Amino acid sequence: MSGVLLLEGRDLAVQYRLPGGWPRRPTFFTALQGVTFTLDEGESLAIVGESGSGKSTLARAVLRLLPLAAGQVLLRGEDLAILDRQELRARRRQLQMIFQDPLASLDPRMRISEILAQPLRVFEPRLSRVARRERAAAMLQAVGLEALQLDRYPHQFSGGQAQRIGIARALLAGPSVLVCDEPVSALDVSIRTQVLELLAEQRVQRKLALLFIAHDLAAVRFLCDRTLVLYRGQVMEQGPTAQLFTASRHPYTQALLAAALVADPLKARLARGQSRSLTAAAEVEALPGQGCAYLARCPHAQPRCAQERPLLRQVGALAVACHRAEELPAQPRGSVSSS
Repeated sequence: MSGVLLLEGRDLAVQYRLPGGWPRRPTFFTALQGVTFTLDEGESLAIVGESGSGKSTLARAVLRLLPLAAGQVLLRGEDLAILDRQELRARRRQLQMIFQDPLASLDPRMRISEILAQPLRVFEPRLSRVARRERAAAMLQAVGLEALQLDRYPHQFSGGQAQRIGIARALLAGPSVLVCDEPVSALDVSIRTQVLELLAEQRVQRKLALLFIAHDLAAVRFLCDRTLVLYRGQVMEQGPTAQLFTASRHPYTQALLAAALVADPLKARLARGQSRSLTAAAEVEALPGQGCAYLARCPHAQPRCAQERPLLRQVGALAVACHRAEELPAQPRGSVSSS
């Protein structure tokens, strides 16, 4: 990490309009609320949380694929929201995405040479066709495939190979930030490890920053410097990955870690018991717009939690959104395998 701020999100909020209702009084679902993060050059930041927590919404909001209801996304200090279409297109070279389903992200009607030539046609239109093919072949070799495979179609590749092609396409634009939306969740375990190692290798070689969205906590521990935990569109906890995995303070983070696979059978049984105790907490809802988002599932809730939304504050090395963060023990969980 260089310590140079590259990407920043400030109090990001995203809302989806719900179907039905009166035209003049539409109702909205808040998918993201008050999310703030920073990403330095060469750093890897994980975004974790259960399904529906807002991880992919955050990724798409950062890329301006979704409109923000509030907040700012800054790339090298420049607000992306105020850019016109042409200026935004130029900045997109710095922000590239790797998708969850590798085969679905590749056009089945196009050869790999055509797919890899697309970013070069957009961002370097003066390149000749021969030069584009040479660059595509070199990048294909850089991600562990062969130049001879350029003339094949996506269906002729395995899932792991298709994801390597997706990574090659993103890298050909010459980005500073790779937004990885669960890039290994659709892959077999052995292939998953290879793709993670490829991302780690390319990150070092090209000095890339990664915004890494994942359910797989082992992948997060292997690849990411810092971790941000989302629940119902709000940040519950964030900080260095090593500290968050060994001494988390927020009950939701502890529940996520307890639900992860652990190598030690005894620790696994204890973790399952702890996870059940969290989900069996009393169902108490806060008033709309008030209270802690995790109130209904928290075994440590108290009256204040239903009346006042906890703000992120520093507790040791971690920033925690919990009124009782200082008094509750930091509970390390069983070790999460990095394979």
